[in-house]
Amino acid sequence: MVKKTLTFLTIVLLAFGMAGCTASGTDTSSAQEGLQQDLEPKRIEEQTVMCSIRITAGDTVLEGVLYDNPTAQGFAEMLPFTVELWHPAPDFARAFDLPDHIAEKGTPGYEYELGSLAYWDAGPSIALIYKASREETVVPVVPVGKITSDVFVFEEYAESITIEMVEDMKEVSDPDDIAAGNTAVTAGSSGTTENGGVAEGGEAVFTADTRVWDVINDPAFGDYGRLIFPADKSISDSLTLGDVGNILTWYSYVSPDRTVEIANYLKEHAVSGEQIFYDIYTEEEKAADPAKEDTGLFFFRGTPGEKFAVTNAGGGFAYVAAMHDSFPHALELSEKGYNAFALIYRPGAQTACEDLARAIAFIHENAEELGVDVSDYSLWGGSAGARMAAWLGSYGTAAFGEADYPGPGAVIMQYTGLSEVTGEEPPTYACVGTSDGIAYYGTMEERIRLIQEQGTNAEIEVFEGLPHGFGLGEGTVAEGWFDNAVQFWEDNMEK
Repeated sequence: MVKKTLTFLTIVLLAFGMAGCTASGTDTSSAQEGLQQDLEPKRIEEQTVMCSIRITAGDTVLEGVLYDNPTAQGFAEMLPFTVELWHPAPDFARAFDLPDHIAEKGTPGYEYELGSLAYWDAGPSIALIYKASREETVVPVVPVGKITSDVFVFEEYAESITIEMVEDMKEVSDPDDIAAGNTAVTAGSSGTTENGGVAEGGEAVFTADTRVWDVINDPAFGDYGRLIFPADKSISDSLTLGDVGNILTWYSYVSPDRTVEIANYLKEHAVSGEQIFYDIYTEEEKAADPAKEDTGLFFFRGTPGEKFAVTNAGGGFAYVAAMHDSFPHALELSEKGYNAFALIYRPGAQTACEDLARAIAFIHENAEELGVDVSDYSLWGGSAGARMAAWLGSYGTAAFGEADYPGPGAVIMQYTGLSEVTGEEPPTYACVGTSDGIAYYGTMEERIRLIQEQGTNAEIEVFEGLPHGFGLGEGTVAEGWFDNAVQFWEDNMEK
């Protein structure tokens, strides 16, 4: 990962790791010896605690505090977020970058404590000091808090962490009072939130008035926030979540409430430390074809070990309308216990199918890590996404450059005019409206009839008066189609 603060990395590595003098004038040999032992650091002055925080590092949850100073207050305003760790000073500290500088910098110094969270303005970055192997820091920092649990985990752990404030703030004046309870807990045990990392009571993070760009740039989403909305669309700086339907060409019944719900769902699970986005291509593959940067899978988890589905949004192979045409479907499937992936693909019929084939391959190859059952999976799609699902169902993954993985147990199609039938179709459910000016319902009816004639289970629902792109159909005559489609999938699973 390329760091935003290469200057910070260079300076700290030079300061801590290379030959020369330390800030206190120690020669190289003395400094090297210091890396091999715990020293008594020059302690920071007694600090008043402002609030408690929780740090989630993989399967470990640690407690900490933020100090009552202006710099710490500025840091607190950025929380919660999930950030990637990097290693500026081996055997001493790990660090993470901040999205912006903190206005109130405080008075920097060189003192620290074991577990210190120290702000360095030139980054801007926060150093997490996990070992007292030096008498003092080399670059000047402002203490903003302290991890009060045992920080030994960071000797090995170097991935992402999630930091969030906790509501039951501890009114103490000496952080050592808290440090007396130095124990890390396992994620899912007492001390973790049950609502995905937001404030107790499930208060919304985003509203209909939230700007789309504020969601895209939310630190919780890292560099994949841009893929929550169509990457191939020009998005106005003033566009709000409530008005997302304005950029989803060809779609009807785009629900602002659903858009807000999806955005909050993604954030809640991201800040909880759960991985919600997976790359399907390697860094080498993306470097060779930069268009593959705009691909991946958003994972809506259901019951561990349950079967999976891949939902594919439409957009005329010009853009990916995930916020209306695949995210809501994936969320509904997860709430029914199934593991659902929403695919973000490269627009274009061929590239979209290649990306779906790769996604199927990725899930099969990583089934144990993902916690999914790969048997009798289903492919879902609306409009162009329905064509993708149908083509993969008929031709298989090998036709699009991947190994020959088993085909789906069912294909679920909405509003597409696909007519071709190969004779290799899996069980297929379809639905469409009679007022669809893009996908003629008669074409879908004929395709389902031909599949049935081959002896394969197939069903279609036609909804009077509905136009193209009705999504889940909530509040329309199509309401209930989704449950029917799930039942169809279940009926075609091997017993």
